[in-house]
Amino acid sequence: MATEACITKEAKGLGFFERYLTVWVILCILAGIVLGKLTPGVATFLDGLSINVSGAPVVSIPIAICLFFMMFPIMVKIDFAEVVKAGRSARPVGLTLFVNWVIKPFTMYAIATLFLGTLFLGFIGPDAVDLVKMPLGMHDMPVGEAYGAGKVVLVEGVKMLQVPLWRSYLAGCILLGIAPCTAMVLVWGSLARGNDGHTLVMVAINSLAMLLLYGPLGGFLLDVGRLPVPWQALLLSIGIYVALPLVAGFLVRKWIIRARGEEWFREKFLHVLTPVTIIALLITLILLFSFKGETILSNPLTILWIAIPLFIQTNLIFWMGYGLARLLKLEYRDAAPSALIGASNHFEVAIATSVMLFGLSSGAALATVVGVLIEVPVMLMLVRICLKTQNWFRLSQT
Repeated sequence: MATEACITKEAKGLGFFERYLTVWVILCILAGIVLGKLTPGVATFLDGLSINVSGAPVVSIPIAICLFFMMFPIMVKIDFAEVVKAGRSARPVGLTLFVNWVIKPFTMYAIATLFLGTLFLGFIGPDAVDLVKMPLGMHDMPVGEAYGAGKVVLVEGVKMLQVPLWRSYLAGCILLGIAPCTAMVLVWGSLARGNDGHTLVMVAINSLAMLLLYGPLGGFLLDVGRLPVPWQALLLSIGIYVALPLVAGFLVRKWIIRARGEEWFREKFLHVLTPVTIIALLITLILLFSFKGETILSNPLTILWIAIPLFIQTNLIFWMGYGLARLLKLEYRDAAPSALIGASNHFEVAIATSVMLFGLSSGAALATVVGVLIEVPVMLMLVRICLKTQNWFRLSQT
C-alpha cells in the first residue's frame, strides 16, 4: 500500500493539497491583498504580539506558532534510521551533498544578483526600498546609522532597517538556495520512478546537514549581499524553526510507534497530520500578502521578476545534477532522485527563516513565497524530463 512521503520506501502521488499548491498560493495572494485593504491592522496586530528582548520584538508569537506547525509535520515524517544506509550508496549520496551544499547556494546567489540587481533593477526600481526588522542585538544603533546596504530609520516609533528592495528579494532567494530537499521530494522521485530508498536517505541527511550548514552558509552569503545578519539571530532561527521541530518530530515519531505501532502511525496519525503543514503555510501566506498587497498592486510584475531567476536556478541545478550523474555512470533510479533533490527547495524552512530574520512584511519573505508558487509546476516539468530521458542511463539489473 502506498504510504506517506518520507516514511517508507513506497510513495504515493501528489495529494489534493499538494497537487493544487500553486492554486492555493494564488488564492492566498488574493485573500491577503483583500485582507490588507479591508482590515490593515489585523496582520500588524498579530505580528506585533512578540517576545521582546531588551524592549525590541524578536519573535512574533502567532507567526512562530504557525511556522512551527508548518515545520513539525514535515520533521515527524523523517525516519533517521535511514541515515545508516548512506554508506550503501556512496556515489549518489556524495553527488547530492555536493550539488546541494557546494554548488547550489552560490549559483543561487549569482543568478539572483544578476537578474534582481542588474537585469531587472529598472523594473523593480533602483531607488525602491524595503523596511525590514532590525537585526538581533542591533536595536541600540542610532537612527541614520548605516548597517550593510541599509540604514536605521524610525517608523511609527519603531526602529527599522531600510534596505534596497532588490537586496531584500536577494536575501529571500539566498535562503531558498541554502534550503535543499522538501518533504515532497520523495513524491517527485517516486513519480520519476526513482530509487525511493536513496531519496529517504537524503531527506534525513539533508535535515541533519541543515543544522550544521544552514547558518554558516546563510550568514556568509547574506554578508556578501550586504545584508549581514548577526550569528545569534541565525542560531535562534535555526533553533526555533529547524532544531525544535526536528527534535519534537523525532521524539513524537518514536513515542507513537512504540505505543501504537508503525502501521497506526502511518495510516492514522499521518493521515490527520498531513494537511497541517499546508494549512499553516497558507495562513502564513495570507498574513504575508496582507502586508505586501500594496507592493504587488503598484508593481504587479514583482512576482515575475523574482520567479524568473528562481526558475533558471532550479533548472540549472537539475541539469548539473543530472549531467554529473551521467558522468558518474549512475543507474537511472539513482540519477533521477539525485537531480530532483538538488532542484527542489525546503521552502518551509526558507519562509520561516526569512520571517524570523527580516519580518513578515519584508521583501525577503515575499521572495521565499514565490519559491512555493513555482515549486509544483516546475518540479512536475522536471519529472517529465526524467521519464523521457531514462535511456540516457543504465537501468537497474534488479
